Amino acid sequence: MSWHNENAQFNEIMNQLFQKESWHNRAEAAKQLGLMKDGRAVNLLCKALKTENNETVQNKIIEALGKIGNAKATMVIVDKLKEEINKKFIDKFRLTYIIESLINIKDKRSLAYIGPLLSSKDEDLKKLAENAFDILEPNWREIIEKQTKEKSIEEIFKIKI
Repeated sequence: MSWHNENAQFNEIMNQLFQKESWHNRAEAAKQLGLMKDGRAVNLLCKALKTENNETVQNKIIEALGKIGNAKATMVIVDKLKEEINKKFIDKFRLTYIIESLINIKDKRSLAYIGPLLSSKDEDLKKLAENAFDILEPNWREIIEKQTKEKSIEEIFKIKI
């Protein structure tokens, strides 16, 4: 496919993400953008994630951002993680989308926000958080062991910019 055709397809999918009334069409557009793995989509997907009301579409946007793997999306996804953790009823399926996307992005800034799930009463969420730490900071257990006397897990893995 030529660059011109790829660009036209990208623009059409982007229009579908922002302009279609059907959540099915918006979710499919997000999925297609993730499959394209085009870095140009990151900023617009982040914008769509902030404005989209349908959680299914949000999940597909989060998944797409994870597939693209650009660290620009980290904090926008972390905002959704914080929202989900603070809900009365946590959606494990949604948390899985969020954490797997953060794992794929490989940005250690997310560890401070995934950290509270290490002490979750839910074994699945705890294992998911441990998996994220294993991938993003393989020596995390040793780091925690050495530093927990002085700092919380969130403080240990917070990266200052």
